[in-house]
Formats: sequence, C-alpha cells, structure tokens
Amino acid sequence: MGSMAQGWKTVGYGMVGLALALTSACRPVADAWMTGWTGGQANDRIMLVRQEPRSLGYQRMLSQSGVYPDLEVFLKRWGMPDFLAESSANHRHFLILYYLEAKNAYACRAKAPSTREIEFAGPYPMTEREYRLLRNLKAGGSAPPARQ
Repeated sequence: MGSMAQGWKTVGYGMVGLALALTSACRPVADAWMTGWTGGQANDRIMLVRQEPRSLGYQRMLSQSGVYPDLEVFLKRWGMPDFLAESSANHRHFLILYYLEAKNAYACRAKAPSTREIEFAGPYPMTEREYRLLRNLKAGGSAPPARQ
C-alpha cells in the first residue's frame, strides 16, 4: 500500500507541474488577447491613467510596456503619465504620454509589435488649453463641448 500511495503522490506532483506549465504557456496568449481587446477601446482616445481604481489608460500602459521593452524603461525613468492618447495609422501605432505636473507630453511611434521597437520624441510643452482640459478631466470635470 505504501508504494501505491507514493506512486499517487508522484502523479500528484506531476499534475501540479503540468498545470503550472500550461498556465504559464497561456499567459502570452492571454496578454495578446487583452492587448487587442483593450486596443479596440483605446484607439483614437485620450485616457486617464489611474492605478486605483484601474482605468483603461492604466491597463493600456501596462500592456504596451509589455509589448515594447523601451517603453517599460521610459516609464521606470519618468513614471506613469497622467493621460495617454493612442492612435493607429498605416500599420503604425502612436502614443502620446501627457504629464500634467511638468506640463509636458512625449510622442511615441511604435513599429509592428513583432519588432518590439518604439521611438520617442519630446518632451513637448503642453499648450495652456491642453493643460486646462486634461487637468479638468483628471479632477472629475467634463470636457468643454467641441467647437463646431
């Protein structure tokens, strides 16, 4: 009976190992799915980047920094922006990172995710109108109506 119990114990450890291997193998698929899912919501938007409660902008910053290692390095140096704008055109992905306290913005141009390359430009000074609009949005106000 002892050897039978030892055999099941070994099988049990093997199953745990297999489960861990399978779940870790699924992580890139889940990350890619989440990046694509949130990408549809994020295109051509300016998003608040807030950790708690977690905003779409924060989720996008996490997912994009996972795709582009240089973005992760940039965020470690400068911190999370207050706002993120995203757009895609001609198979290129564009990000604008807005930092309200410094009144600066950085532009990022990403190549195809398969290259994992991203270029940075800036900082660019925010206009007073941009600053007021984003500060108001962060404070919980609403954006002024668009000019017709």
